[in-house]
Amino acid sequence: MTRTSRRRLLAGTLGSSLLAQVEPAPEVRLPRKIRLALAGFDGHPEEILRVLPQLPDVELVAVAGEGSDLDAQANGLKNRYAAKARRYDTLAQLLAAEQPDVVALCNHNGRRATAILACAARKLNVIAEKPLALHRADLDAVYAAVKRSGIHLGMLLPMRFDPPYMAMRRIVESGAIGEVLQMDAQKSYQLGARPAWQKHAATYGSTILWIAIHSIDLMLWVSGRRFTEAASLQSHVGFPEAGDMQNVTATLFRLDNGGSATVHMDYLRPATASGHGDDRLRVSGSRGIVEYQESTGVTLLTGKPGAEVVRDLPQQQSVFLDFLQSVYRGTKPALSWPEIVRANEVTLAAHTAAEQHRFVAIPRV
Repeated sequence: MTRTSRRRLLAGTLGSSLLAQVEPAPEVRLPRKIRLALAGFDGHPEEILRVLPQLPDVELVAVAGEGSDLDAQANGLKNRYAAKARRYDTLAQLLAAEQPDVVALCNHNGRRATAILACAARKLNVIAEKPLALHRADLDAVYAAVKRSGIHLGMLLPMRFDPPYMAMRRIVESGAIGEVLQMDAQKSYQLGARPAWQKHAATYGSTILWIAIHSIDLMLWVSGRRFTEAASLQSHVGFPEAGDMQNVTATLFRLDNGGSATVHMDYLRPATASGHGDDRLRVSGSRGIVEYQESTGVTLLTGKPGAEVVRDLPQQQSVFLDFLQSVYRGTKPALSWPEIVRANEVTLAAHTAAEQHRFVAIPRV
């Protein structure tokens, strides 16, 4: 789900009253001044840029294009904070000239692991786009670098900070639907005009690696269950303008209690649809079902007659604010390092299963 579609969600399905809860956002003070650098404008740079007005102690000192799509760069540089920052072509140039405290990596997928390693070598905290790496060896190198350097590494998984999914987790934790036994997640997107890096496997990876990780993180987090193995299919059918980008995928997971979970994704949503994405999540338990889709909101079905529309939703939160406060104020993060590792491990297993056409065991992490 893009930030645009999440704002539509807030303004539309959930109503203007929820929007009033979210904006204006209060200032967030940190114990000291933080120098921030942004490398790349792909993916979710808005998750960084949109909260800077709340952060008087954070200065965006430098930005680097880092191979990002030129249209994405131009759009990102319209932001008033990015426009004032010093500009570099590459992360290497930026790191040679600047001394940031935090680097936000929104570069394309093929450069991510190398960029994380470069920051870790300088002991710079990082919040990165997802996934952290496209290959097993690179992911292991990232884990080792984080452990060796002692840096904090966050990842842009913003959907768990959205009110509907926070409400679903709260319901599951309450025991209202009993033991989670089955889950299904959907991501259906418009193809639209895609940047060149998404059309090549070397820089994109796969659709499972690029977007399934959002749904995987949500299912793990909302349910509290562990995934033990994965089987996947992903294909590119028609649409030659998309290059290597897979436009239809499906993954089946086994849960640690014998249950199952699926995520199915496509880039087949018509251009005439009301929004870019249609994200859904259904969690079924031994005593009931909770699900979310934009057209109906969060609904809960238990032993009571009829479905309940859940209107008491938490306030919108921010993945970047969560990261900063955990690093510099010592608060417990809503997205922890073990959860980041788990999301990457499960997603890489799903990708490997699609490549090798077999069930792949998921490490217990």
